[in-house]
Formats: sequence, structure tokens, C-alpha cells
Amino acid sequence: MSALGSALAVAEFLRKLRGRSQPVLVRANDGLMYVLKFAHNLQGPNLLFNEVMGSELYKAFGLPVPEWRSIQVTDSFLDRNDSCWFQTESGPIRPEAGLCFASRFLTGPRQPVWEILPGSYFGRVSNRGAFGLAWLLDVCAQHSENRQAIFLRTGDSGLRAVFIDHGSMFGGPNACDEPEPLAARYLDPRVYVQELLTGFRRGSDMLKWNSLWGLLKALPADWRSDSALERFAVCISRLADPESVRRAADSIVDLNRSTFICDEAEHLRSDRFDTLVLCTGARRARTRHNALA
Repeated sequence: MSALGSALAVAEFLRKLRGRSQPVLVRANDGLMYVLKFAHNLQGPNLLFNEVMGSELYKAFGLPVPEWRSIQVTDSFLDRNDSCWFQTESGPIRPEAGLCFASRFLTGPRQPVWEILPGSYFGRVSNRGAFGLAWLLDVCAQHSENRQAIFLRTGDSGLRAVFIDHGSMFGGPNACDEPEPLAARYLDPRVYVQELLTGFRRGSDMLKWNSLWGLLKALPADWRSDSALERFAVCISRLADPESVRRAADSIVDLNRSTFICDEAEHLRSDRFDTLVLCTGARRARTRHNALA
């Protein structure tokens, strides 16, 4: 609740970042750097809602996400920094001033971060098993894009995954997607362990439904569209229904088992697997899913 109750103010524009939502890197008046996503985003009206409630849903299940805050963006800031405006084929569009979503930027001189790992590094990820639970949550939440994560160093050779970018949860920024279970899988399937969902039922007991609904009601009115509320309610209903959770779990366990066998065989045949999986992982995954259907 404090993330909404005490909004920061944007102090400095640093640079544009990659992504369809056209996020920007800013420094806030607390001296920290944040990845900021503008309200009334061109990607879709539910983007900020999805980012907030997706982050909070992950936290409720004990999954690591960056801390987020609401940040006030002023007209004067936008006028001074036209480099942060939306870029379109017909020219730049000025974002609207007001409250925006911002998540902590975790990269720093003393905190190296990796967006992509070679397969040989996955064994170093201390919370690698969390990817199975994340996939299950994303299926129940109708996440329409590949799950994204970054990897932080935890020691001389250890790594820890942090899950980022929740804007495509709950049917996507426009709440119009009906994705298949494979859509939300992490791009490199080798990150998943063979026993995908060991102990996931214990995680479901941790969910604090009242806290999530309380946070939802505290969101700014223009972040809460009818379609966002409807899709979030569907997600909560699925997670609260043991049979729905079982069906979602079975679907991803079957997909993971098939992919695990295929990828192990391909690894034995190709010494270029690390390169191939990053370039063609999504396409190969879709092909395998169609073959199984």
C-alpha cells in the first residue's frame, strides 16, 4: 500500500529502454533509478494495472520481483525531455502527465545483471525451481508473452532470478488475448527442472486474497478499467479453484516433460545449442506444441 500512498517525483530522465511499452530509465527524488512506464500507454490501457497486480500476485506466492513505486510525472518534466516521448510511425507523441508505474532498476556498478544465460549457467541459479511456479501463475493469469527474468549475482558464482515485466498478464495490455499455456514459458526451456512443480501447493496457501483486493481498490481510477478488473477476477477464481489449478499444472508439466526430452536429445546432437535455443527457442517451442496437440 505504501507504494501508492507515498508517490515519488521524477527528478531526472536518463535514457529510453527497449520494449514495446517504451519504458524509460529515470532517477526519482529518492536518489534511486527506476524503470518507468507511462500511464495511458500506447501498448494498451491495462498496462499499469497488469504491472502492479502481476507484481503483487508474484510476491504473494513468494516469487522475487523488483520493488515498485508510483511516480509523479509533471508537464514541465515532459516538456523538458522530449526524448522520453512515445515514438510512432507518424511521429513522436507526448505522454500524459500524472502518476506512472516504476520498478527499481537493479543493475549497478556493484550489482551485475544478466538478461540471458548460457544453458551451462542454469545450475548456478539458486531459485531455479521458481520458474515452474511462475509458469503456473502466468497460465492462470493468461499471460500472453514469454516470461521474462533477470539474473543477479549472489556470490562468486551464484545467481538468483528476479521476474520482471508483468504488463502482458491478465489477457495482455488490452485484455483481449486468450493465450495457450506455452505462450508464457520462459524462452529458454532448459531453465526448468524436470520436477517442475514440486511443492507448489504450499505456495498457494500463502496467498493473501484480501491484501490483493485492498491494493486493487487503492489504485488510481484511470489504472482500473472494467476489462482489467474482470480479467484479474478470472485469474483469482482460477487460483482459488483446485481443479483449475490442477488442469493448468498438468498442461505445463506435460509440455515441460516433452520439451525436456526433445531438448536433451538436441543437445547431444549439436554443439551450437546455446546459440540455437536463443535464436529459435520460441519457434521450436510452438512447433513442438502443435505436434503434441
